Amino acid sequence: MSSVSHTTPQPATSAALSRPRVWAWPLAALLGFPIGGLVANQVVGAVDSVGPAIAGGLIAGAIVGAAQWLALRHVVPWFWIAATSLGMSVGLAVGAAAVDYSIDRADLMLMGAITGLGVGVLQALLLARQGFSGAAWWAVANPPTWALAWLISSYVISANIDERFTNFGASGTLFYAVVTGLLLAWLFRRRESQAPGGFTDGTP
Repeated sequence: MSSVSHTTPQPATSAALSRPRVWAWPLAALLGFPIGGLVANQVVGAVDSVGPAIAGGLIAGAIVGAAQWLALRHVVPWFWIAATSLGMSVGLAVGAAAVDYSIDRADLMLMGAITGLGVGVLQALLLARQGFSGAAWWAVANPPTWALAWLISSYVISANIDERFTNFGASGTLFYAVVTGLLLAWLFRRRESQAPGGFTDGTP
């Protein structure tokens, strides 16, 4: 009798998932942040007390998170949206209160750093759960990136900075998109080098 060998299918892992296209993350940022900030401002008004900070952070964070999740949906779960919304709400509430809702540039940078910490830590936890071994760098990089993005925006939207938006504008978003996009690309390369199957480039 001849023996018949059977192979057991292996469960799919994140290594088998496709990378997002190179333009997806910058586009998500350039859409999510300006729209999120505008909607939050229209709904809750200026971030001048804890209530608007919490509510505005939830709204803007949900929009930003949704845009980012669409870019990363093959890699991260939809909890990314909730994590971004919660992180931005808590971070903005703490950060804005820490500077007494001031709009001086140094205060905006500190508020941005604290907001970025809230968002970055929760997003990094999700990246780590998906097997990105360098995810801690995401938490480390976000606070200074948010701070500098606010600094850039403070020069561009100086005429209406007193409207106290939940997040930086399009000019700061460009900086954020470049920095986090490069970091994200490094995380993918690192993850790919450690996974036997590797990632595809997302091309059908």
